[in-house]
Amino acid sequence: MLIALAELARPARSREALETVALMLGALAFVVGFPVSLLLFWGHQLAITGPWSIGWYAAIGGAIVAGVAFILGRVAVRPRDAAEGDPRDGFLASSERLRWYDLIAIALAYAAIALLGWLGIAQLLELSFIDAPVFALPGAALVGVAFALTGYVAFLGGASLTPMSLSLTLAIFLVMGAFTAMLNAGDPHWWRDNLSALGMSSNVSAPAFNITLLISGIMVTTIGRYATDGLPVDQPHLRRNRRLVRTALVLIGILLACVALFPVDRFFLVHNSVATGMAVVYAALIFALPKLLPTLPKTFYALGYIYVAVVALLAVFFVTGYYNLTAVELIAGILIFSWIIVFLRVASAAGTQPAAEVPAEDASLSTP
Repeated sequence: MLIALAELARPARSREALETVALMLGALAFVVGFPVSLLLFWGHQLAITGPWSIGWYAAIGGAIVAGVAFILGRVAVRPRDAAEGDPRDGFLASSERLRWYDLIAIALAYAAIALLGWLGIAQLLELSFIDAPVFALPGAALVGVAFALTGYVAFLGGASLTPMSLSLTLAIFLVMGAFTAMLNAGDPHWWRDNLSALGMSSNVSAPAFNITLLISGIMVTTIGRYATDGLPVDQPHLRRNRRLVRTALVLIGILLACVALFPVDRFFLVHNSVATGMAVVYAALIFALPKLLPTLPKTFYALGYIYVAVVALLAVFFVTGYYNLTAVELIAGILIFSWIIVFLRVASAAGTQPAAEVPAEDASLSTP
């Protein structure tokens, strides 16, 4: 017990300490969640999904636990002075620090993933156990376990945050948010118009769709700033080029957030302008990247060219009436975000490569 308390006093000092804190946090979530759930459920037969069901309760409570646990994970690895870093944390090791709005956006993404994830699991269980009632004791135990697992995963996610793990969080959040908006759309034939129809004020799925895009835009700006921080730049012009790439990625994130802030039914011109601008910035970055960052693999440049060619082909299909706008927007969005994720992997690999060794004969020639 004394060892565990000592580790709690300095949770960032070792991986074992972080695991200890995560397990204790998960246990605390269970200890609090189980009796509270039992009091709320006592004397009732509960449904798996629907209002006041265990699915709803686990999802809402899990979202709160995820947000709090993520923030605690960031606090646990916070350095005690500005010069101290943590090699396990990809953001603390960088030359920049996460801003407060970055942390809020990422915490909201974790909370949304927990909310949508537990709702989806509850829906799956409902389809597996049709018309099956849930009694108070097992229902409270299930909710407590959901809280414990959520707290454990979210704490470790916050404590070991890297641009790579953030890109995975972004991908999961985008997929879950988009499918939630699609499944809850008021008009079942929304896809006949365009993808932005999910964000119209007349659609019941508009809050889910717009909040997903808004938080994703903030996360893309975070990824754009920190993913390029580890790229090797030993010359002034390469530093300038890295800033240009970072600016382009940040601009893509800002434009994505503006797509959510300006729904198509109320701000038609602005909405279409920012959506088109995001595609233009992406294409310009693809073609400029070989000159801006010439050290990246050539296959990565080729991948970008292929993606742009596919988007251009989709535009032709739309103009000729072969595809509708929804198909073009959906496929183009998947390509753009998958390219960003691949870019993170390539940039991380380039930033961790050791410097090339100078041969002995060359080194002797360079000695004055």
